[in-house]
Amino acid sequence: MEAGRQRQGRLWSNMKEVCELLHLPAISTLNAEELLFQHVQFKTGQRIHTIGQSFDTLYIVNSGFLKTVLIDEFGNEQVLSFPMKGDLLGVDGIHSRHYTSEAVALSDCDLILLPFKKLTALSRVHLELENMLYGVMSRELVREQAMIGMLGALSAEARVARFLVSLSERFAQMGYSSKLFNLRMTRHEIGSYLGLTLETVSRTLSAFNEIGMISVDQRTIGIKDADALRSLRRLPPSRTRGKSVQARLRANARAEPAAAELPAEPLLAAY
Repeated sequence: MEAGRQRQGRLWSNMKEVCELLHLPAISTLNAEELLFQHVQFKTGQRIHTIGQSFDTLYIVNSGFLKTVLIDEFGNEQVLSFPMKGDLLGVDGIHSRHYTSEAVALSDCDLILLPFKKLTALSRVHLELENMLYGVMSRELVREQAMIGMLGALSAEARVARFLVSLSERFAQMGYSSKLFNLRMTRHEIGSYLGLTLETVSRTLSAFNEIGMISVDQRTIGIKDADALRSLRRLPPSRTRGKSVQARLRANARAEPAAAELPAEPLLAAY
């Protein structure tokens, strides 16, 4: 369920809703009902902020999917992240007061605006708010460090596997199915994020599909063996693929009771 309520023809969220969206406890010293933050909507392909643009706002993703990128002098993109519901955008602009990355909507998005001057003024009076901001920014830093560690330590196949597991877990947190979801990003964008070529990403997804760990239908991914994806280090030789994974799938089917599945995230038109 997305945050927000109508007021004077616009959508707004109070501080309590903002804290819930960020998975943080409410701030007891603030009147959450009086402190309101405006929503803004972006269409697929729209830019939320560009590199070098003056920084004045942080954004919380209320719904939708985005990418943040660096762009070199030749126009080449390097994907930094794929923000989704509950993520914070714009932290990179705090130091220099200019955004150092570009944020682009991969789907129609609803974002909550957090004017930075307003936040800093309030945080001087309400230390809980200051601690909240530090906590959220620290969480973003931890995610970045985990990503850097993954790129340096894992094989190409393991990177793709961990990426799929991470998406699966995020969809579950948003109330959607962890076993069937739609990729909002292209394989090229996934490769840029993971430090892999488009061909490697496509080949790896096909191999995962072949050995039964996932199913692939254009951008729709079905997770069949999350444990195998999570523990994967490197794909076995093609002649031995499938046997061990299929055995694990049969064991899981016997061991796990049937459970009601959450709804799949709304599908996106195939590219």
